[in-house]
Amino acid sequence: MTPARFTECLLHIRWTPINLASALQCHLSWVEALEAGNEEIPADLAAWLETLAQAHEALPPPTTYRGKMSE
Repeated sequence: MTPARFTECLLHIRWTPINLASALQCHLSWVEALEAGNEEIPADLAAWLETLAQAHEALPPPTTYRGKMSE
């Protein structure tokens, strides 16, 4: 996985690097290094992110609630 695809996957699943670091219970600096291309993205992490991104691409959020307010 390239750093660009890594970032794209995070965008699809609507996660920031902080969210990913929290989910993985790792240091944010490591996630930032992955994103910058300073660390190699492990194959199992890449596969997991790809799966999540593909699911989010295939199942976008419903649009019926846009602009919804409490009454």
